[in-house]
Amino acid sequence: MLASASPRRQALLGLLGLAWRVAPAAIDEARYLLDDPVVSALNVALAKARAIEASANEVVVAADTIVALDGTALGKPGDPAEAHQMLRALRGRGHDVLTGVALLAGGPDGQVWGGVVSTRVLMRDYGDEEIAAYVTRGEPFDKAGGYAVQDAQFAPVSGFDGCYLNVVGLPVCAVVAGLRALGVPEGIGGDEARRTPPCGYCELGAPLVAIG
Repeated sequence: MLASASPRRQALLGLLGLAWRVAPAAIDEARYLLDDPVVSALNVALAKARAIEASANEVVVAADTIVALDGTALGKPGDPAEAHQMLRALRGRGHDVLTGVALLAGGPDGQVWGGVVSTRVLMRDYGDEEIAAYVTRGEPFDKAGGYAVQDAQFAPVSGFDGCYLNVVGLPVCAVVAGLRALGVPEGIGGDEARRTPPCGYCELGAPLVAIG
């Protein structure tokens, strides 16, 4: 069960080849943010997972993505002014994208698995007019840091080191690790899921979330 209304996360979860359904978590994410961006990402993901009631044969999958710039967490911009501010701050600089992933097994045991995936991202030196056009399109407002790595029109990222799907918002490799730890039957992934990122999940998932 996916605790998210994000169409990107829904598309990526389909890579697992398992039956699943959507049950978006309605929480006030700000209540679970902490000083450390890494801990915050996992704390919010755990809160989302615990907000969902799952049956005994279900596993709740929840995720939260944070952009960390110089140790400061950037969430989703709330308005155009904040989107402009975030994108200007990120321009031409490196930052870390952190996604907390939490899995919670339904039933009386309620086993929990959690992890955080980090990807180092370098933004290109885009211009103010490009920021304005991107914000006008309405793209930044449901994305941590105000940008989508997969947006071919804006193309904000010049390079990255690590998991590509983590930057999109759901590192499928981490979900697979969690499912296996909770005893979900094998058959997830396979030869396509190589261990060194970007792995086979990144290659298979990139076309599913492409923009533009």
